[in-house]
Amino acid sequence: MNRGVILIVDDEARMRDLVKIYLNREGFQIIEAEDGEQALKLVEQEKVDLVLLDIMMPKIDGFYFCMKVRETSNIPIIFLTARGDEWDRVHGLKIGGDDYVVKPFSSEELTARIEAVLRRSGVSLSPKEQSHQIYGLIEINEKGRQVKVGGKAITLTLKEFELLLFLIEHSGQALTREQLLEHVWGYDYIGSPRTVDTHVKTLRLKLRGASEYVQTVWGIGYKFEVT
Repeated sequence: MNRGVILIVDDEARMRDLVKIYLNREGFQIIEAEDGEQALKLVEQEKVDLVLLDIMMPKIDGFYFCMKVRETSNIPIIFLTARGDEWDRVHGLKIGGDDYVVKPFSSEELTARIEAVLRRSGVSLSPKEQSHQIYGLIEINEKGRQVKVGGKAITLTLKEFELLLFLIEHSGQALTREQLLEHVWGYDYIGSPRTVDTHVKTLRLKLRGASEYVQTVWGIGYKFEVT
């Protein structure tokens, strides 16, 4: 179920992809722009419920974009940027920003900030669909963060759950350890790629009869495939 349309404005494709993964899981529809000029056109052409806005971008920066939008619209705007100086935060709010989030951030914080801004703006938040998804022996209730294998509940840590979910969302696709680190642990994670191997090993043990669904792709990484 669609909880609203969010426009992500950032010149870094990796950041847009990361935020998109976070918010798709929460039921939001995403459209993207790589600079402020493109974003202004999208705001005019599309129905957008909220904008996530970087500051440092080519052509039109985030501050100028915000001021231009505020000339004609009260659409909620959250600055999402690496610039954490007090002057930047205060300036962003003074020119019309509704909130200011500094990178790096957690998916939980970002979702909470978005929901709070949407509530204050009077935008109705539709509940995320709670249907169960079944993949072979595995049954997932994403919102409840519950997993069953062969009808029996198993307990996964948050990272194990997110790792399984990301692999399932890309079923049949070989994913490198670096891709898994970036999208599950976060773009700013500085640990070893072998962290993925450790979590995959534990995940397979917990999946019991469905452990073979998480397959090793030699020389690359891992993939999920129901056998």
